[in-house]
Amino acid sequence: MPRLLEHKRAHNDYSIEERFEAGIELLGSEVKSLRAGQGKLLGAHVVIRGGEAFVLGMQVPPYQPKNASADFDPMRTRKLLFTKKELATLALFEARKGFTLIPVAVYTKAKKIKVEVAVAKGKKLHDRREDIKKREDTRAMARATKREL
Repeated sequence: MPRLLEHKRAHNDYSIEERFEAGIELLGSEVKSLRAGQGKLLGAHVVIRGGEAFVLGMQVPPYQPKNASADFDPMRTRKLLFTKKELATLALFEARKGFTLIPVAVYTKAKKIKVEVAVAKGKKLHDRREDIKKREDTRAMARATKREL
């Protein structure tokens, strides 16, 4: 499963509670563009409206900008393909205060493009600092044990 796009700040800005896998409806040029590694997930989020899930704010530029149609929109709303059971679970999470649905990664799986959607809760500044401190402590302990060996 090679990852095509990744939301690099997701673990820094949010605490991830659960992850789900979904298909995504794309145009042919968008597929080519994603396979070429173009696109951004920063600032994107998922909403559930009318029993369907959509990703908003995901930027996928045209594969060949000079050859793109005049009405091509790189920021268009794209439909996500979940099962009914997953949609019901995600709708419950979205309704709860403090939770948001964010796309964490876009990757290929058996010639299909999938999106990893995470149920996340926003971190406060003190939470981020605490995470950085824990990470530094574990690195320091690993260095100390490496020196002893």
